[in-house]
Amino acid sequence: MKNRPIIFVYLAVALLITSCGATNRLTMGVTEPAIVHLPADVKRVGIINRSLPSKGNTALDKIDKVLSAEGLNLDKKGAEAAIASLSSELSVIKNFEDIKIIENVEEVKKGLAVLPATLSWDLVERICQEHQVDVLFSLAFYDTDTKADYKITTMKLPNSLGVDVDVPAQEVTLATNVVNGWRIYDPQIKEVVDERLFNKNMVFRGKGINPMKAVEAVAGRNETVQEYSKNVGIAYAKRLIPRTRRIARDYFVRGTDNFKTAQRRAQAGDWDGAAELWEMELTNPDEKIAGRAHYNMAISHEINGDLDEAVRFASKSYADFRTNLALDYVNVLNYRIRQNRVLDQQLAR
Repeated sequence: MKNRPIIFVYLAVALLITSCGATNRLTMGVTEPAIVHLPADVKRVGIINRSLPSKGNTALDKIDKVLSAEGLNLDKKGAEAAIASLSSELSVIKNFEDIKIIENVEEVKKGLAVLPATLSWDLVERICQEHQVDVLFSLAFYDTDTKADYKITTMKLPNSLGVDVDVPAQEVTLATNVVNGWRIYDPQIKEVVDERLFNKNMVFRGKGINPMKAVEAVAGRNETVQEYSKNVGIAYAKRLIPRTRRIARDYFVRGTDNFKTAQRRAQAGDWDGAAELWEMELTNPDEKIAGRAHYNMAISHEINGDLDEAVRFASKSYADFRTNLALDYVNVLNYRIRQNRVLDQQLAR
């Protein structure tokens, strides 16, 4: 395997300094494959909204709207905001030729507050053919469930003289739970290549001289839910791009003076200088020291993006010198190598 380009494996080291113990810890940033992988021949994307009520679900939808108090159109607007932001984000992060929001397909509508059964592949293929898209993104459901709680309180209002006085009032607390689910259908392989649920609880409070006025005083509720919905659409689109996360590694800092000096070089960010000293200990007659040196050289090669060499040194550390940490490290490195192969495929599209 070739060395990883520095843009994909970069080092930002954070050392946890301790007064005792044989190891220190470093963290580094690595780029991992996207959670969702679409084939390179996917060029046109369709987006459907299954959260709209079908004719058979209007009664349930009406009940939900009553329970949602003032949010009569909250579900509809929130779903539309999520889909619009998904479409916009996909156009930014991926080089698709076309992204279509497909509307008015009665067979896909559900309007239930649960993840519905998957669409039939006959229907998926028909939609894709009619609209000339390669895959379907589906907002499978979108629901806002609001519970209202009232209590007696007071609030200040001006009297006829313009003086603020305390008057009896109602305080309302609206607990709104926003939950939605997404799927991606690939008709070429007839697989749902991704399924993801999002859930968010929000609490809003307001006061008024009666319950309805108290509800009216909950300003910004619709806007907050729509803003969250936009962020959900963006978050779902980002499941298609590689992601960076931090990983932790322990390396040996005790055994000989070279290890102590190498520790200080590592703390100063001179990892190549530290590796020079570890390399000097590879042939140490003390097997424990030699094993630690091989292990640390594996760390050095991982830092520099050469995972194959890292595996070679870590394997030798365990097999020849019985360094306990090295066996788990070999497995971790092999996993990273497999992940990088997937990453290379994704970046090649």
